[in-house]
Amino acid sequence: MSPEITKRNGKVQVAPLRSMPSPESFTPVTPHLAISPTVSVVVPAMNEAENLPHVFATIPQWVDEIILVDGNSVDDTVEVAKRLRPNVKIVNQTGKGKGDALAAGFAACTCDIIVMIDADGSTDGREIISFVGALVTGADFVKGSRYAAGGGSDDLSPIRSMGNKALTAIVNKMYGTHYTDLCYGYNAFWARHLDVLDLDCDGFEVETLMNVRAAKAGLKVHEVPSHERTRIHGESNLHAVRDGFRVLRTILQEWRRQPTEPQPEPTAAPAADRGVA
Repeated sequence: MSPEITKRNGKVQVAPLRSMPSPESFTPVTPHLAISPTVSVVVPAMNEAENLPHVFATIPQWVDEIILVDGNSVDDTVEVAKRLRPNVKIVNQTGKGKGDALAAGFAACTCDIIVMIDADGSTDGREIISFVGALVTGADFVKGSRYAAGGGSDDLSPIRSMGNKALTAIVNKMYGTHYTDLCYGYNAFWARHLDVLDLDCDGFEVETLMNVRAAKAGLKVHEVPSHERTRIHGESNLHAVRDGFRVLRTILQEWRRQPTEPQPEPTAAPAADRGVA
């Protein structure tokens, strides 16, 4: 293991070597690959009983914790989740909206890394390894992109795509980012950065809020290609025009908000080491 060498004020800085985590702290991914951080997956759901078998089937077995946030479903969402994964953690949402659901789910996480996916079958849990891989190799926040090389969407309508690109361009201009996809719900980050994200919105603008606050706080943001599929069963609660205006309002409001300082990377706890074996 080599020391981390960086430059600060023109001078070379050499960080001390981090200790190698114990073998017991690694989670096997394949016979040849293991990761040491633990991983939580948060799934906000409302009346998604028909979709959960498809969604849970794609989530890797090496994921340490699945948290399903139930938005007062009137179908068998909770029962289906428990049948599919007996160890699933159920959080009953008291508020409304996707942003509120994610905040409740994040608060219940106990692992080093948090991944958020959708319960409608549009996000593929098999891609989680790409997000985790980017985090353990140096990123603080990883966002999926349908426009990055290798990504795509079966669900984006022309008006949604046009609106997303326009809003992405606004954020890139205002905040100096280089995002290719702003309004996508597949993201992952180190749990220690929850205070930076500080979710305080209710709706679908939550993805934009997270992306903007991560950038303002100076987190290392990395995009990975992701392919969005169409919802399998049921109808989406997303309304392109209404939610587009909510996203724009969030972008403008965040311009006046002071960023939160990110937490430094732990140096002693093996479970939080960004090691790959």
